Amino acid sequence: MKFFALFIYRPVATILISLAITLCGILGFRLLPVAPLPQVDFPVIMVSASLPGASPETMASSVATPLERSLGRIAGVNEMTSSSSLGSTRIILEFNFDRDINGAARDVQAAINARKACCRAGCPAGRPIAKPIRRMRRS
Repeated sequence: MKFFALFIYRPVATILISLAITLCGILGFRLLPVAPLPQVDFPVIMVSASLPGASPETMASSVATPLERSLGRIAGVNEMTSSSSLGSTRIILEFNFDRDINGAARDVQAAINARKACCRAGCPAGRPIAKPIRRMRRS
């Protein structure tokens, strides 16, 4: 008797074997450890700038906006968010996954230094103090 003849002449056994294989496949699939998305840490740098005594509107218009223009020119910036409060502003830069964090920090520092040089005479209450703070995990 040939192999395929067993399945042709015994349809009940064929159905039972097919059901057993299907059931094992369903049970095995449910036991597989599958995550919906992998945990990925994007390179993130936070820039903090302070100008003592400045209102949030002044911080947004005279400190955050020029810094955002300078930082927006950096290669590999994926997302930029900023928030201003009394005397301080915070800009968070999220870079592409393949961007080196050390190179990004150098580029951010260069953009801050360039903005400081342009801002010496233009700021109403002196030069703001800005520094990058490195983070790797996005919260």
